[in-house]
Amino acid sequence: MSKIALSPVVLGAALAALLSASPAAAAPTKVWVSNAGANSAACGAIATPCLTFQQAHDNVAAGGEIGILTPGDYGALLISKAVSIINESSGEAGISGSANNNAIAVDAGVGSVVGLRGLTLDGRGVATQGILIVTVSALHIQNCVIRNFESQSESWGILHEAFADSQIFLSDTIIFNNGGNADTGGILLEPQGTSTVKLVLDRVHLENNVVGIRITGFATTGDGARVVMRDSVVSGNASHGIQAFTSGNHGAAFITVERSLVTDNAGTGVLANGPRARAILGDTTIFRNGTGVSAVGGGQVNSFGNNRNNNNIGAEGVATNSLAQF
Repeated sequence: MSKIALSPVVLGAALAALLSASPAAAAPTKVWVSNAGANSAACGAIATPCLTFQQAHDNVAAGGEIGILTPGDYGALLISKAVSIINESSGEAGISGSANNNAIAVDAGVGSVVGLRGLTLDGRGVATQGILIVTVSALHIQNCVIRNFESQSESWGILHEAFADSQIFLSDTIIFNNGGNADTGGILLEPQGTSTVKLVLDRVHLENNVVGIRITGFATTGDGARVVMRDSVVSGNASHGIQAFTSGNHGAAFITVERSLVTDNAGTGVLANGPRARAILGDTTIFRNGTGVSAVGGGQVNSFGNNRNNNNIGAEGVATNSLAQF
């Protein structure tokens, strides 16, 4: 076999070419969208913004941020990595849902942190979920509107069927007019397998949905769903306002409600159903519901003794036991 020898000059030129080759450009940590933008693999600079959230998400580095320059509808989004979408002062910006689709699906993976701020998600009566959460370690939702997701039997403003442990932080947000039948509504937490979900709601309004919020432990043998609600309103829902629902040998469904208003729900204001379902109430007003509070099937409604439960249409209901205040 013959061999071809390269001269020192050729070898030197080849080495110089390798050394001078530019490395691939790193993905930007901040990209922008605008209703006058254009999608491309290079869009996202403030002078050349993207047109949709999805293109901006695909272009930004993991852990980066998407900013919004103008009001607009920025299209459905699958979040598959850590990212924040921030609308500070551009006007109404978000997603108008399309038939049988989710506005935002979050499948960012274990260890990822996702942030959503200042968005309006409108299902227009035809979309399925406002925010479908699959896997994420922490999701921060702030100052958002989630409305009109009411097309199917699975329609919820926020649905989290957690397949891994996660924490959700929801503040200064209104979730209204969601749900397509008796088993749908504003928020559903339904951890799976051995996972645990923790949700904190602060200054959140759940209004005019079918169910206001339902937390369940049926699908997990782990620690279940654990919720803290503070300074919030659950009102005008067509079924139960707050429902903790589980069964024996499954995960817990546990909610603490502090300094909140539960009113004008057609079903029960606060319902604990099942042997590991528990609601703890402190400094909360419950009135003009179909039933005030109810604990069935071994569930518990615990009171710090400083709540106001009266003027409900049916039974007021009573706490299963009282808790001492420190």
